[in-house]
Amino acid sequence: MTDINRRKLVKAIGAATALGPFSIGSSSAQAHKGDIVIGAAQPITGVFAFAGIAMDNGLHDFVEWKNTKGGVLGHKLRYVSEDSGFKVDQGVAVFKKIVASEKPSFFYCDGTPLVKAVSRDVINSNSMMTSSTSLTNAMADPVNMPQHVVPGATYPRLHEILMEHIARSSQGAAAKPRIAYVYTEAEMGIDGIPAAKARAEKLGLPIVAEIITKLSGFDVTTEVAKLRRAKPDIVVFQGYILAPMPEFVRQMHEAGLNPQIMGTAWGLDKPAYDALGALGVQLTGVSSYRYGHETDSPMINAMREYLAKARPDVKYPSPFYISSWLSGMIFAEVAERCIKANKPLILPNMKAALESMKEWDTGGIVGLQVDLSRHQIPAGRVYRYDPDKKTMEPASAWIKV
Repeated sequence: MTDINRRKLVKAIGAATALGPFSIGSSSAQAHKGDIVIGAAQPITGVFAFAGIAMDNGLHDFVEWKNTKGGVLGHKLRYVSEDSGFKVDQGVAVFKKIVASEKPSFFYCDGTPLVKAVSRDVINSNSMMTSSTSLTNAMADPVNMPQHVVPGATYPRLHEILMEHIARSSQGAAAKPRIAYVYTEAEMGIDGIPAAKARAEKLGLPIVAEIITKLSGFDVTTEVAKLRRAKPDIVVFQGYILAPMPEFVRQMHEAGLNPQIMGTAWGLDKPAYDALGALGVQLTGVSSYRYGHETDSPMINAMREYLAKARPDVKYPSPFYISSWLSGMIFAEVAERCIKANKPLILPNMKAALESMKEWDTGGIVGLQVDLSRHQIPAGRVYRYDPDKKTMEPASAWIKV
């Protein structure tokens, strides 16, 4: 597809969507027949295998669970996945293979690079919608990425929520807390920082240090020296799953610094809060979802019940499992809205269906009715590590931005 034709298609999709959720396509067109196929390129091996296995299980288990409930208006869901190794070329090969053989209506990618690599093919096909665990802001773009949905808040929205929480928590204090940002040079590190700085400035929160690092394999000593000079009350880490956060904390403690440690999303998973908890740190940060041990979400309760039967070695669903299960829920809801409206599963109809989900119930995964009209869920909740329970527990109400 040429850039001109692509722009025409995107413009046509946007214009038609503006007319109403299901004004696109012929009313006489037949709705979907047969199974609804969800394809996926998952990082089952490689550096993100710890997350990829959970992501693969989450989508697979949602499909199996949903089929026990009758599928989507009687249509069976079918899940087909292969290992991407978190390598773009391998992921593209998996995508092309599954698309050619299975004709999926939905496809789950292993991350930002793969979403970008296949986006033109997906838009050109006019027959698919994609999702992934990527929270990069560019992924939630109804105009330029009409085919994609982020199953949560993007990094900019997460950091805006965090700044709002810090401002609210410090009301009445003699001075605003001094904030330092430490983040990786990778996209998942830098993506949310401009929004964080803008919201901090608006709220009068001083950011006293900004440190950019490699993703791994570096000595933190020089960076800790910068933090010692800045004397922050809060250090926000972004773009790390675990390392080098514990080493930063150890060296800060040795230097006489004891700031609050905060983060977002994937940096709040069990490996991080366990390791930091062992150092006496109560990790705090913004999550898009309730945690897998919480009991006030009917859908997360359903996940635990399914896991107890199908995967008894897994005691609770991880954030990666919850995220891909939620992507499956979004796919199923989009399909259901199209089928109910007697619309075929083509991209303009699916985009319109997605954007009609303005007060959608996630079953308590997100603790409020969500709005997906911007192709993301711009809401989150602050959690804090409880050393007695050894779990992350709510530290705020749900916050929309």
